[in-house]
Amino acid sequence: MNPVRLLTKNCTVSFIVFGLIFTLTYNCKKGSTPPTIPLVGTIAARVVFSSSATLGGNVSSDGGLEVVRGVCWSTNQLPTTADNITNDGSGLGIFATTLTGLTSNTTYYFCAYATNNSGTSYGNILSFTTGQTTVTDIDGNGYDIVTIGSQVWMVQNLNTTHYRNGDPIPNLTDNNQWSKLTSGAYCNYNNDPSIAKIYGRLYNAYAIFDNRNICPEGWHIPTDAEWTALETYLGEAKAGGKMKEAGRKHWLSQSTWIDPYTDATNESGFSALPGSNRDFGIFELIGFSAIWWSSTEVVLGSPMVAGRRIINSSASLFSQYDFYLPQEGLSVRCIKDN
Repeated sequence: MNPVRLLTKNCTVSFIVFGLIFTLTYNCKKGSTPPTIPLVGTIAARVVFSSSATLGGNVSSDGGLEVVRGVCWSTNQLPTTADNITNDGSGLGIFATTLTGLTSNTTYYFCAYATNNSGTSYGNILSFTTGQTTVTDIDGNGYDIVTIGSQVWMVQNLNTTHYRNGDPIPNLTDNNQWSKLTSGAYCNYNNDPSIAKIYGRLYNAYAIFDNRNICPEGWHIPTDAEWTALETYLGEAKAGGKMKEAGRKHWLSQSTWIDPYTDATNESGFSALPGSNRDFGIFELIGFSAIWWSSTEVVLGSPMVAGRRIINSSASLFSQYDFYLPQEGLSVRCIKDN
């Protein structure tokens, strides 16, 4: 028997099946239709390394209700929101996200999802396989590499605790001692080693100018000219956005009206993370800026100062600063020797 549908003035749909009445009531306005689950498609992985991948989705319909979107992934061939997920905000349109903490040389399956009060829908299931770590430092930390133009860069910030020859780099946790240093040192943000696993460690300028070197053999800290060449290749106005890790996992908004994720495409594969800095012993707020040393020394008398580069969460620019005092703690990103 085919069901008979009845529609009342209060937007109540009733079905009569085998003499039984089933009723569905929903909020609506005159001429509206009942809400449905959203529609979403999956966007293939664009940048894949040994421990990370950038991918995304496209919500084409919210079903008439507010929608939450993201990506779910697993080593199982049928990932759902019961597995690993990202939360990439709400609304219609294309979104990007970066998965981190992946295992090298492993195949992952993923799909975009979108959820509203009517339910969850999934995009098509795709897959990618992570690569092998390609370079290691003196401590055995592994780094992915990416070629951008004619340059080869590490994908992660430096994480070593030793110079290239094996000599230890002192770890200074006391704020007062750090601010008075005149020799090389490193620290973990908020003196928390677990944070360094994501963002790398922070080094003062004395460490980057030490002739024992902190980058692995065959690599060095970029000069200001090399940073400029990267910026020029990516396009000055949008270079920062092309370098930022995509998604909302690490980059935070500095205001309610500036969205830091709009231009964060990571299409370069540089995968910049907002590891912040240590300003004369005081840790600045993490999540809002990525700041790296340049190996170009600026001579302004005493003390020695060095150049730096910065990406802020609220802008697509890759900004240049002429100098920074040596007692600052900044991230280091190594570039391969020519």
